[in-house]
Amino acid sequence: MIAHAPGKLVLSGAYSVLEGAPCLVAAVDRYVVADGSRPAPFVPDEVRAAIDAGALDSTPWFDASALREHAPDGSSRKLGLGSSAAILAACLAAALGDRFSSDSALRAAIFPVALAAHRKAQGGGSGVDVAASVFGGVLHAHVSPGGDLGSAPHLLPIGTVVEVFASPVAAVTRELLARVRSLAERNPTRHRACMDAATAGARAAVEARSVATLALAISAQTDALTALGEAAGAPIVTEEVTALRPAATAEGGTFAPSGAGGGDIAIFVGRAPSSESFRALARGRGLTRIDVKVGAAGAGRAR
Repeated sequence: MIAHAPGKLVLSGAYSVLEGAPCLVAAVDRYVVADGSRPAPFVPDEVRAAIDAGALDSTPWFDASALREHAPDGSSRKLGLGSSAAILAACLAAALGDRFSSDSALRAAIFPVALAAHRKAQGGGSGVDVAASVFGGVLHAHVSPGGDLGSAPHLLPIGTVVEVFASPVAAVTRELLARVRSLAERNPTRHRACMDAATAGARAAVEARSVATLALAISAQTDALTALGEAAGAPIVTEEVTALRPAATAEGGTFAPSGAGGGDIAIFVGRAPSSESFRALARGRGLTRIDVKVGAAGAGRAR
């Protein structure tokens, strides 16, 4: 069985999703491909967790190169599009796909397995990247107080344009999260103020019915994450993103980190594609626009 699973893009709700706020996460049209008839050259931690849980007997061969940025010298680096979740979902789909009559049934079956394995390997996390890789589309996701992750399809405001820019800085997500947790322990009042502001923006994003209100809601979250990063000593909103925000606002949009921030990728959200002058500014800051579309289909058998 050959199967695939898409990468993801967090549009809204980073950090605050762990506090119960709603999150908007989208599957992107870059896929990990897995082949159950071939052995893998190595076993990722997330797949190992699924094997330990008895969900897989072995690791299918997989190709995650679509979720990496390739340099002229032949090297590559992760883009921050959720490759670990996509690899896990694709491997599960390749190993188990022949047991189900439809991709929708397959997705429903592998989601709880993938979520549990991913959280075990990562030491926790919201799991929204797993939901995007398994179910696809654009999702409104929510983590309950007990840790259950629910998601449902979500329609972005008509005319929403999302562009993705690769950062020259590679993010270290675990370190960022650790610094935020440390802030919560030593200064809970300041941490709470930042998270409340981020949560308000996340709720506004889910409720947005126009591109303008969606952009404002994402911008409000960027303000909150800037304050959170400054308080925690964590570069959540990088200098490159901060420098480009005014230009994005002038074009009726916003520019923001995606997910935990700290580098990897950033997103332009607006009612029209970014201008060439904006893209020139981005290139001047070392940011490269990459061809990615949101709302891709979820995990399933390759056609």
